[in-house]
Amino acid sequence: MSNKVLSIKNLSLAYKDHIVLKEVNLEIHSSELVYLIGKTGSGKSSLLKAIYADQPVLTGEILIDNFEVHNIKKNQIPFLRRKLGIIFQDFQLLPDRSIGENIAFALRAVGHTDTSFIKQRVMEVLNVVGLAMKVNQMPHQISGGEQQRVAIARGIANQPLLLIADEPTGNLDPEVSEQILELLLNISQKGTSVLIATHDLSLIQKYPSKTFQCHAGKLIEL
Repeated sequence: MSNKVLSIKNLSLAYKDHIVLKEVNLEIHSSELVYLIGKTGSGKSSLLKAIYADQPVLTGEILIDNFEVHNIKKNQIPFLRRKLGIIFQDFQLLPDRSIGENIAFALRAVGHTDTSFIKQRVMEVLNVVGLAMKVNQMPHQISGGEQQRVAIARGIANQPLLLIADEPTGNLDPEVSEQILELLLNISQKGTSVLIATHDLSLIQKYPSKTFQCHAGKLIEL
């Protein structure tokens, strides 16, 4: 089997005082695209947050590269997040910076200082998502689908091991949603593992891949 990027064993998570997931086991290997489905409140977002160390772990372990995420110290979290790309439903682009600057900012945030490297990498990832010609435009000047493409470009700029997408098509119409999913599939085929939390079952039917469901406090492989 290809390299293991994420390993979760016997994980339990709580939200406030309520246990949302227990005894979760999940492995993701390089170049895999994995779907995570489940109703609102079923624990999908809690699981994603635990993976990028934004939610404490009750019991069990999460391993990413050399990081024991379940035991991670605060000062190590930025280093863990250099291994991850995170895409949100609402894009979370900085409104006062151009498309190119949004991506450059993310690269500087993880420690890149070489201006020529940053410039080159910004153009590389904008080419991947088909938006190189919009590098100098502001977020409000482009469509929602294009904003999500920029968010994906930002997510892969640091060449992460794992790209986490939380409802990446939640605010987009069906045709644009398909384009975004094709883009994420393409990224996974080039070696970056992708974990997508989604409500959109029609997309999963159209682009089938390994799927897990959060249901009744458990994670079940479908």
